[in-house]
Amino acid sequence: MVEGASILIVDDEEDLCTTLRDIFVEKGYRVETVGSGREAIERVKEEFFNLALIDIKLPDIDGIEVLKRFRRERPSMMNVMITGYATLENTIQALNEGANAYILKPLEPEKLLRAVEECLKKQEEAFRITQEKISEYIEEAVRRMDLRRRRRTKPQDAT
Repeated sequence: MVEGASILIVDDEEDLCTTLRDIFVEKGYRVETVGSGREAIERVKEEFFNLALIDIKLPDIDGIEVLKRFRRERPSMMNVMITGYATLENTIQALNEGANAYILKPLEPEKLLRAVEECLKKQEEAFRITQEKISEYIEEAVRRMDLRRRRRTKPQDAT
């Protein structure tokens, strides 16, 4: 488990949201649930979530559209599509739009947990690599600044 990870569940089935929230909270995740696409988009604008579970069939906005908006708003957020209405077209479209996983309902808790943990590990690795690159850039910038400073303060040869 990725410690401290937060999950947003986007599904209009209240019972499913409650069950999923209980499962993930028990595993140590911070979880919020929303019942519509518009609510989800607003929450993601307000707060960072590591991962979203997005139902494809929502009462107001198609889950694929929610996924597109999430990808624009929070590119580093992982997105797992969940649906009881799987079609080849939905699957391909979701994956082409950047879904990290696609899982069919009825959900198998172990399979879902495994998919979520894999996504979060990938995200953590991407963050680690990014942090290392930033550190390397900073070290290089400091080294260059130090070199310039030394060149400017180097005593001039007497002629």
